[in-house]
Amino acid sequence: MNALTIDMAIQAIVLLGVLITAYLTIRYRDLLSAALASAAMSLLLSLEFYTLHAPDVAIAEAAVGAGVVTALVVYGIAKTERWEERA
Repeated sequence: MNALTIDMAIQAIVLLGVLITAYLTIRYRDLLSAALASAAMSLLLSLEFYTLHAPDVAIAEAAVGAGVVTALVVYGIAKTERWEERA
């Protein structure tokens, strides 16, 4: 097995993880769980950017997407109701 197929397999696994966490972000009814799933998706996207040889974009995605945005969303959830009301 050469290095190209291993890299492609790793990228496929990471992208599958991105799809799963994006689906979970949409489906969770608990807002805190959805925010944490969104942070996990952002970290997986950061890993994908790194494997595509864009380390500066990966660092920015990890810092902003998983760090700052998640902290602001969790703070907003703390100031409001955590559970979404059923329609």
